[in-house]
Amino acid sequence: SARMGLPALALLLAAGILHAQASPLARSFELDYEEDCFRKDGVPFRYISGSIHYARVPRPAWRDRLLKMYMSGLSAVQVYVPWNYHEPWPGVYDFAGDRDVEAFLDLTAELGLLVILRPGPYICAEWEMGGLPSWLLWKPDIVLRSSDPAYLAAVDSWLHVLLPKIKPRLYQHGGNIISVQVENEYGSYYACDYGYLRHLLGSFRALLGSEVLLFTTDGTRAEELHCGTLQGLYATIDFGPGSNVTEAFGAQRWVEPKGPLVNSEYYTGWLDYWGETHASTSSVHVARGLEDMLQLGASVNMQSPFLQLPSLPWPGADFKDQYKPVTTSYDYDAPLSEAGDPTEKLFAIRTVISKFQPLPAGPMPPATPKYAYGRVALQKVSACPGGCAAPAWHCPAAQRPPLSLQHADLLDALDVLCPSGPIQSRFPLTFEALKQAHGFVVYHTQLPWDVLDPATLGAPPHSICDRGYVMLQKEYRGTLERDGQATLHVMGRAGDTLDVLLENMGRISFGANISDFKGLLGNLSLDSSPLSNWLIYPLDIDAAVQQGWPHTALPKSSSRGRAGPAFYTGTFESPGIAWDTFVKFPGWSKGQLWINGFNLGRYWPRHGPQQTLFVPGSVLHVGRPNNITVLELEGAPSTPLLLFLDQPLFNRTLSHSTVATE
Repeated sequence: SARMGLPALALLLAAGILHAQASPLARSFELDYEEDCFRKDGVPFRYISGSIHYARVPRPAWRDRLLKMYMSGLSAVQVYVPWNYHEPWPGVYDFAGDRDVEAFLDLTAELGLLVILRPGPYICAEWEMGGLPSWLLWKPDIVLRSSDPAYLAAVDSWLHVLLPKIKPRLYQHGGNIISVQVENEYGSYYACDYGYLRHLLGSFRALLGSEVLLFTTDGTRAEELHCGTLQGLYATIDFGPGSNVTEAFGAQRWVEPKGPLVNSEYYTGWLDYWGETHASTSSVHVARGLEDMLQLGASVNMQSPFLQLPSLPWPGADFKDQYKPVTTSYDYDAPLSEAGDPTEKLFAIRTVISKFQPLPAGPMPPATPKYAYGRVALQKVSACPGGCAAPAWHCPAAQRPPLSLQHADLLDALDVLCPSGPIQSRFPLTFEALKQAHGFVVYHTQLPWDVLDPATLGAPPHSICDRGYVMLQKEYRGTLERDGQATLHVMGRAGDTLDVLLENMGRISFGANISDFKGLLGNLSLDSSPLSNWLIYPLDIDAAVQQGWPHTALPKSSSRGRAGPAFYTGTFESPGIAWDTFVKFPGWSKGQLWINGFNLGRYWPRHGPQQTLFVPGSVLHVGRPNNITVLELEGAPSTPLLLFLDQPLFNRTLSHSTVATE
């Protein structure tokens, strides 16, 4: 072969050196314990990040929300991966559509955002069971978030599916994921099982490699940091604008004397619980706390610049002396609203960020357009009185037709909602024993003797999980609830039917042992005599509604009253657009809403604070009717209608119920 000349050889060597410098293997993201900072490709680096939950954002809105976060000056986003969102049944995985986490991560890279990944297996996030699948509870004695072999086997199986999708997207491999959190706030959990944390560390290292930066996040109390940290996992903390920044980071220095200061969850807002006031946090305080941390050179992730409503069944619950279910909306008083709109708080944060690093060129993308579609009567209406041939919402107010009630009682539709038929059992079975993850179960029996004087129908303490709607002879008699009313007085004849519709309001995601079983956990009794011989109907309402029921086959309207669980339907057409909107429920009690088969969540206006449900424009049709299905659980108004608005109503509580139901 011909000998290569020296100039040509030098060029090839230089090209090789340049290729090595530009190759993915040359990329690094590391801790620098000498300079107390991160180093990205060898250069000191500090991130300013915000949380976004792809599972709470409709896929068509992903780009809009991420672009607004990028234009806010954020260099990174923090992303939760909910295990139960992707493995609904053991060994059955779903990464399609809204669940396509790889597509979401690729979009973050396309927009120039780094990623801090939080794959759990427990994530909290005010998400059903903290992201753990409820099927873990099919083994009733399992010890979650521990070294229990049954739990670890399920975790390892999941991580062997998820983490290989993540590894090619790590920064060291040419991707944009700079760090990965292991577990979440483990120091707040009772187990304090270091063997569990060591097992997770080994699994993450085996599946992601030795170079990726792994870390933990905990509160600032000594006992939280004692149980939540482990050698080999960099310890970070979380706190909000009400904390003293110096003291809070002093807690991190207790476990990490050297290395970067990191607040992994800086609370820019807070969650709402049903029956309590809407949480809000001052923009001034949020901005001041952020500036204080950035002046110290800290890296900060804000919880959360964008959080969106979860469609059911995903809202979780806290346990703080009592069961506290989280509202459907996860607006969080966040810098980006539930609908993705920039707020005053966002611009205050952006101003602070601009003092420490350049902002991207160009304007902030605007708020998404909203439309107030108006009133929709829950009945199909062909025309208005006087010949106004238009959808009901489009008619002038004076011409809107009076509504004649048409609805289907839930108990009349069990053959549709439970096509496999009931399960016979001497005593009630839990949701988990029935392998029912979410939603509702009907427990049916008969009165065993004549009850001519009022008798007490009751349950043992803590055995109604979470609300039980009681029907005698298919007539609604009242509601039993967790940490609330546990007895009702009933009368009837031997053989009269007794039905209890049990609702899962969300499994505990924080604050206690999260083995939160649902359904009737103990037997109902009549004047202390246990009832037996139950027929149990696990309901799959979502599947029925997604297949077009009850619009395609509405049962004959009931002659019974409006009290108790029943379905109401209606349609409306959008005027050539499908914009975001908000639904208000004037006079309704409690229930759930579907539009075009999409479960938009719970409403509970009498309890508050949330008064409206957000409807993303992406679920609406243009040019054909939009099907509305409402499941009202306690009692519909005399004129059942919905009101579509162009802005949300969050802050109405029980004391404001007269305002809320106008």
